[in-house]
Amino acid sequence: MTHLQELENQSVYILREAYKHFDHLAMLWSMGKDSTVLLWLTRKAFFGHVPFPLIHIDTSYKIPAMIEYRDRLVREWRLNLVIGQNKEALAAGMNHTRGRGVCCTALKTDGLKNLLAEKGYTGVILGIRADEESTRAKERYFSPRDKNNEWDFRDQPPELWDQFKTTFPPGTHIRIHPLLDWTEVNVWEYIKLEHIPFMDLYLDRGDGTRFRSLGCAPCTFPIQSSARSVDDIIVELRQTTVAERSGRAQDEGRGMELLRKDGYM
Repeated sequence: MTHLQELENQSVYILREAYKHFDHLAMLWSMGKDSTVLLWLTRKAFFGHVPFPLIHIDTSYKIPAMIEYRDRLVREWRLNLVIGQNKEALAAGMNHTRGRGVCCTALKTDGLKNLLAEKGYTGVILGIRADEESTRAKERYFSPRDKNNEWDFRDQPPELWDQFKTTFPPGTHIRIHPLLDWTEVNVWEYIKLEHIPFMDLYLDRGDGTRFRSLGCAPCTFPIQSSARSVDDIIVELRQTTVAERSGRAQDEGRGMELLRKDGYM
């Protein structure tokens, strides 16, 4: 068995365990490479069907190509998409000029919390990876939050020898992370192996730049890169020492840790 097969099997197992043990599940889909690989794995785990709704928290500031890609896959794969949006904050003029932490909290964290409360989802599946950002390395496959969706990274259950805690006190909100042990290179290797459709924003389209991580347009910046294929990306990643999310403004300082503590994805 190859390393990619081992990762795939582990992720499929986590997805099936989540579906078995938790009611009212949903899955976050940001349309980026990681969450789309997770969506692909979910379709594999459940024989072409996605048995829970997908959530997209729409800040209204996404790159238009991301929304076009989202709507196309929803049609082609017959997905149940639920769109959440903090309309109150947007109506009050919330945007990145108010401060990136303030904007992310209002449009992403609060937008997600509002949707979870409205729909009654008690567990959410996400495509985060431990190698992507230091705060995410503190996560577990099955990670509990309190009733306010707040995360105490110092109080997480041990997960040793593939033994996972799947019983929690009533009122606990669960975040499930099937891609936790994947790396950025693994994700692209799997995209190549499975021929998974992805946005060409990740490729150099002739100007010597591409996006390595995608978010809201005002706060996401391309990197210098001549990678025009998945093979080029894989070669580049094996040589780079630059952090994956270096082009994401909300990661500056302790920004991401504070956001995640309060319930950010």
